[in-house]
Amino acid sequence: MKITSEEPGEKMAGSWQPEESGLQQILQLLRESQSPDTATQRAVQQKLEELNKYPDFNNYLIFVLTKLVNQAEVTEFIRQECLNSIGDPSPLIRATIGILITTIAAKGGLENWSELLPRLWQCLDSEDYNVCEGAFGALQKICEDSAEALDTDALNRPLNILIPKFLEFFKHSSPKIRSHAIACVNQFIISRTQALMLHIDSFIENLFVLASDEDPEVRKNVCRALVMLVEVRMDRLIPHINSIVEYMLVRTQDPDDGVSLEACEFWLSLAEQPICNNVLGPHIEKLIPVLVHGMKYSEIDIILLKGDIEEDEMIPDKESDIKPRFHKCKSKSHGIGTKQGSEEVKRSLYKWHQISASQVFRFIYGIDKSRKTVRLPRGKCSAAALDVLANVFHDNILPVLLPILKETLFHQEWEIKESGILVLGAIAEGCMTGMVPHLPELIPYLIQCLADKKALVRSITCWTLSRYAHWVVGQPHELYLKPLMTELLKRVLDANKRVQEAACSAFATLEEEACTELVPYLGFILDTLVFAFGKYQHKNLLILYDAIGTLADSVGHHLNKPEYINLLMPPLIEKWNVLKDTDKDLFPLLECLSSIATALQSGFLPYCEPVFKRCVSLIEQTLNQSFANLANPDQYEAPDKDFMIVALDLLSGLAEGLEHHIEALVSSSNVLKLLFQCMQDPMPEVRQSSFALLGDLTKACFQHVEPCIGDFMPILGANLNPEFISVCNNATWAIGEISIKMGEGMRPYVPIVLNQLIEIINRPNTPKTLLENTAITIGRLGLVCPQEVAPMLQQFIRSWCTSLRNIRDNEEKDSAFRGVCTMIGVNPSGVIQDFIFFCDAVASWMNPKSDLKEMFYKILHGFKNQVGEENWKRFSEQFPYPLRERLAAQYGV
Repeated sequence: MKITSEEPGEKMAGSWQPEESGLQQILQLLRESQSPDTATQRAVQQKLEELNKYPDFNNYLIFVLTKLVNQAEVTEFIRQECLNSIGDPSPLIRATIGILITTIAAKGGLENWSELLPRLWQCLDSEDYNVCEGAFGALQKICEDSAEALDTDALNRPLNILIPKFLEFFKHSSPKIRSHAIACVNQFIISRTQALMLHIDSFIENLFVLASDEDPEVRKNVCRALVMLVEVRMDRLIPHINSIVEYMLVRTQDPDDGVSLEACEFWLSLAEQPICNNVLGPHIEKLIPVLVHGMKYSEIDIILLKGDIEEDEMIPDKESDIKPRFHKCKSKSHGIGTKQGSEEVKRSLYKWHQISASQVFRFIYGIDKSRKTVRLPRGKCSAAALDVLANVFHDNILPVLLPILKETLFHQEWEIKESGILVLGAIAEGCMTGMVPHLPELIPYLIQCLADKKALVRSITCWTLSRYAHWVVGQPHELYLKPLMTELLKRVLDANKRVQEAACSAFATLEEEACTELVPYLGFILDTLVFAFGKYQHKNLLILYDAIGTLADSVGHHLNKPEYINLLMPPLIEKWNVLKDTDKDLFPLLECLSSIATALQSGFLPYCEPVFKRCVSLIEQTLNQSFANLANPDQYEAPDKDFMIVALDLLSGLAEGLEHHIEALVSSSNVLKLLFQCMQDPMPEVRQSSFALLGDLTKACFQHVEPCIGDFMPILGANLNPEFISVCNNATWAIGEISIKMGEGMRPYVPIVLNQLIEIINRPNTPKTLLENTAITIGRLGLVCPQEVAPMLQQFIRSWCTSLRNIRDNEEKDSAFRGVCTMIGVNPSGVIQDFIFFCDAVASWMNPKSDLKEMFYKILHGFKNQVGEENWKRFSEQFPYPLRERLAAQYGV
């Protein structure tokens, strides 16, 4: 029988398959176990015990249980054997049995193993320690894997008796069992499970008793419980909050790293509570030095991080070092803002520099308790806690922090200096105002530190400087931006991989802050980034794509110069040609090319045909695999739809950049047929990217889109659902673009979309971009079909005006206002009640085109003439003074 070293059950999800001979051998053994002959049973038992030493054996057993459902006697035997072996003297076998039990329960359903929970419950009262511990180990895993099932009527809500039972064991003499008991209860805190809420006071009381337990695993579970209780039952902690804060201060300095990490999470959770300021204010002087102290690398950290290896650029990356990444889908707007992500879209893990640290500190600081991390967890968690607390207390923490910073930043020992630089980065967002007077001295010092002989100092300095990039860009370039850029680009080519990564990400942040101010330095920047292509290992190459894509987004058409194109495109196309269609490295490369295509515009023409065809092919392959999987799920795996999403977004970038030049490629492909299928995909991100592409193709080559409008419009109407904000946003945007192209031909489709658009614009808490897009699309519909839209004017005019009053003058705003003026002409009474809002919106124009200004003039004077001089005077006296002045100066009313 084939034996491997995989964890039990680890591969059952997909790739593990039994060898036929091994499977038959086990089935035979299990059948023989039913024999009445004791000698046969003894031989079987002996063989099973031998096999139980191999992790792969469990995979065979799970396979028998979950796949060979016709082997009923075998299934029953394995279940019985698991329960009989729950108290095995070997802790390893007990743990393995626990994994087997919970896997069987999760896959087969707890309701199909009615004997399991009563038997485990019974074992808890056993006087044999091994039986009690084995049962608790299995229960802990069941609580982790099947928490919801334990609280259902189908099982008669076993939690109602399990929770009080677990609480009894908080005072057990064995630390292992105390730890199991808390861990079991902890699974039900976040979900506010009723069975636990009924015993919440008893639970908290018991936690306090165990607060100073000598066992680190118990202390860790106590801290974990308190962190979760901050989120769900702060009301119950308030009476004891000072003691809890004092306790967590001690635990944050616990000699056990696992305990200190859990305790550190407490400050992160507390910072999100409205009462944080009041609760922590009196303790802040004690807490800040504790957090700063926790940010220093220990000797063990440095050994594990290989922090003494300075040059590692030639060592290939392990695939396990490369985090999974998620594509950030395009969100479109009518030229009134930047492309945005959304709450239902997972952000690209290679775009972490774009996210506010206080919102996603766990990711920014790389706190990942499931595996070894870059900075060991306590240091990271301390930095994250300081970050969020700086966002609560702002400059009030500086009197405590500045003396510490003075001492650490310039320290002779590099570990202490490194922690000081990390502190400076962590407080950047929350304490920026108070730090500004110190930055003229600190920024040049940090730029010097970029050349420190220690790689860990160089890498943290890159990150900290990126946190002050906004300030740097706002100063005269000669003072800080140029020296920072020069040194940061040297670090992009550092001999240490960690420094390369930090420098690349920091430079991407600088690009976003500086935008077109980088144009004078483009040649120098591109020379460096392109040189890095030949230098970087796998992981950093993916981050390099992001830095190049961000540069394209930041400088736009300034990139469209032959010398820049000739530098940039050959290495990218070389990577493009090497990568297979199934290689996930295509994601960051396609994202990068999408940004470049949009920026280069016609400069991308020589490269567009093979890129266009491959994108269409990727979409087609993904759709075909998806249909095959739906038809035969056992035979075909579900595809990774990110391939389709990035391909749709790159096509969007091509259409946006190349405009009418893309027409020939669209006409000779089946892209619109594929788009029709993508627009109906169940995955929101696929629909979001589909609607972005539809809008871009509408603008670039409407003659090919027009024949499909009858099929497309009902789908767009069905997606005007603000629950999926970015899908709704892109569908709205596409409808607006189609309206302008269709003209009167939009009439049949107005009923399909108008009511939903009005509902969205009047909805409370709708995000700003969606409101603006909706207002522009309603205006455009009214421009081309005024008779159909104008009767509804009164239902949306107020929200419409407030949505568009703050956006800058542009073509989209122009078309939307022409639409509203046309609708007022058709239905003047629709605006009367909210005329003051219309006046305010008109005044928001800095420089309308002369014929649009004439439309405003006619409406304002028509209203004034209708109500008469006296009434107008009374009406206009309600206006704020600047509005009255502006209307009088611009329109003579």
